[in-house]
Amino acid sequence: MEEVVISLGGSIVNPGEIDVDFLLKFISLIKSFSKKYKFIIVLGGGFTARQYIKALKGAKLSDKIASLFGINITRLNARLLMTMYSKSFEHKLPKSIKDVENVLKKNNIAFCGALRYEPENTSDGTAAKLASYFKCNFINMTNVKGLFTKDPRKNKDAKFISKITSKELNERASKLKYKPGQHFVIDQSAAALIEKNKIQTFIVGSDLNNLERLLSGRSFVGTVVY
Repeated sequence: MEEVVISLGGSIVNPGEIDVDFLLKFISLIKSFSKKYKFIIVLGGGFTARQYIKALKGAKLSDKIASLFGINITRLNARLLMTMYSKSFEHKLPKSIKDVENVLKKNNIAFCGALRYEPENTSDGTAAKLASYFKCNFINMTNVKGLFTKDPRKNKDAKFISKITSKELNERASKLKYKPGQHFVIDQSAAALIEKNKIQTFIVGSDLNNLERLLSGRSFVGTVVY
């Protein structure tokens, strides 16, 4: 059975408060494809993580401490989704790639947040590493429909990019300065891994009908990284 890694952006899970309706529909969709794919769902930290990180930076604490808090929020989000998926589905949250592999030996889905602390890394980077390890596709779900030339929420002249090479994506991402809690479509470490390991990557928004089309092999709205 083919594995698929989905990085579910924290900005979708919790744009200001937890979007329960979206999460339940997401889980239902994943269940409907669980006989076709083994899913690895990597959760981001979203609004909650950024709140804690902002407070810690305001207290003049280090980036590492801020990142560790962010990691714990991603794991909390993963635990939330796991519990919504099944009350009896109570495996320990993976903290290594080997842990994820062990979960998938018994289940068709594994939930996780960031696996461990690494400098200048986010949940996108974790997802890209997992996709590289399992040699599978990587779907990055964010709060815009794909990659743009600029932030479309702030720039009306932003142009949608439907296709981009992994090299071009990495060049774009590497121009951005890392900071804990950053909110980009895909982070620097993930982009570097995508280029290095030639990971087939799809960047899509939060439209679940669109995700269903992608998983079904039909046309979809989003950015293809090749």
